[in-house]
Amino acid sequence: MDNNDFVKAYAPATVANVCCGFDVLGFALDQPGDEVWARKTNEPGITISAIHGIDGLSADPKENVIGVVAQKMLDALDVTHGLELQLHKGMPVGSGLGSSAASSAAAAFAVNELLGSPFTTQELVIYAMEGERKASGSAHADNVAPSLLGGFVLVRDYEPLDVIPLGVPLELYCTILYPQIELKTSLSRSILKQEIPLKKGIRQWGNLAGLMAGLLKKDYGLIGRSLHDEIFEPERSVLIPLFKQVKEAALVAGALGAGISGSGPSIFALSASLEQANTVRQAMEAIYEGSGIETKTYVSQVPEQGVRLVAQSTFQPALPL
Repeated sequence: MDNNDFVKAYAPATVANVCCGFDVLGFALDQPGDEVWARKTNEPGITISAIHGIDGLSADPKENVIGVVAQKMLDALDVTHGLELQLHKGMPVGSGLGSSAASSAAAAFAVNELLGSPFTTQELVIYAMEGERKASGSAHADNVAPSLLGGFVLVRDYEPLDVIPLGVPLELYCTILYPQIELKTSLSRSILKQEIPLKKGIRQWGNLAGLMAGLLKKDYGLIGRSLHDEIFEPERSVLIPLFKQVKEAALVAGALGAGISGSGPSIFALSASLEQANTVRQAMEAIYEGSGIETKTYVSQVPEQGVRLVAQSTFQPALPL
């Protein structure tokens, strides 16, 4: 591949935790998502030549997650040439939808493709996690893994990393309502208790096991009964205006279950059909009408595929930063 060629990858948003799967479970969405362009350069080092779709992100490759991920990959392969990267943010930051994870996953996939695919997509998880480390201080995988691999993904352990793709055994659609308020992950995590009562822990483990079984057995009823967070949602939900009303509206409208996406403030609801997901969307939106809080909603199938190649062709220089 000569230096006039480039690769463009798209990585989707994700829902992490999924009620009972705090820090160990996530699933991919079709949209929204981020795109990363990458091409080789003769000069060593990494440059970020353009950032589209959002203001305020650093173009310093040591401070932007796409540069951090790319550098880790170059270091692992002892690559001496450089890379030019561009980022197009197609999703909101701080929404609880894995914004930094989507950028990290897209960067990992694009760079890997550009270098001749030395890593499998599953092996890219460890590199994309470095973007999460830069963004949040913690190299967690429950967003980057489903963004890369698609479907539902279980993170069984980190020492060593054990990521288990579960796919999408049955048709599922997700409705996302994003109330446009600022909710920092650090605050959302800081209010969590460090110890939990045994009784609540047993219920939580049962729900997580039930959700896994429901997916594998293709049992919508079991999935619905298991989409319950016994421990963390009661504490975090107080930070999201109208959360309880929105969740109740989604369930009344026919959702299998609903909860907080990641650390919030986005609220997700799972449905068994696209028609049902759109009905749930209307019910969720209605709760915020007249509240003075602007919202954005998405309806997406839970896809089998996560990150994907968008284009590979002659490079077009971007407008300068």
